[in-house]
Amino acid sequence: MAAIRRYRPGDRDAVFDICMRTAEAGGDARGVYRDQQLLPNIFAAPYTVLEPELAFVLDDGDGPVGYVLGTRDTTRFVRDFREKWLPVVAARHPLPAGEPGTPDEVMATLLHRPERMLVPELADYPAHLHIDLLPDYQGRGYGRALLTTLFAALDEAGAARVHLGMVTANTAARGFYDRMGFHEIRVADPGVLTYLGRPTSRPGD
Repeated sequence: MAAIRRYRPGDRDAVFDICMRTAEAGGDARGVYRDQQLLPNIFAAPYTVLEPELAFVLDDGDGPVGYVLGTRDTTRFVRDFREKWLPVVAARHPLPAGEPGTPDEVMATLLHRPERMLVPELADYPAHLHIDLLPDYQGRGYGRALLTTLFAALDEAGAARVHLGMVTANTAARGFYDRMGFHEIRVADPGVLTYLGRPTSRPGD
């Protein structure tokens, strides 16, 4: 049985691999992006560095096979991302000079614009999260266990509500989040994403 534990620095490569193998609407993104560190440096690594107390992995005995990462305060996270994280990775992933023309350039633009995470309609849901599991570990209760672990940590940290953004096309993920008690939060310009939210503490979890 795999077990949940806190993230350790030695988990970095496994977390990067999981991120890439699940980043294309839940599928493998390794053939989509040339730079295999770009997406992890946007959606995984900054959380493990800036708020390691809210980073958890699912370990099957040979290393991580899934993770859940979060922040209790998106506004503060955006500030720390710009001031502390972006200087670390900006040289490796430079901002495109013009209009993004490739998948890598689109994501590099997102990296350099962390303020995109500040969506007014999400203000009542200050925490946010990212969760990814390798396919062999999906549908076995591990996703629920990871989220429940993070919810408890967020609740203890004083974050009463949490949100996430998911690619709308990932219908399997939407079903999972619905079962976990998330509801849709309407925003003015969601793009390719659907935003979901819920309390971090809920009877029956």
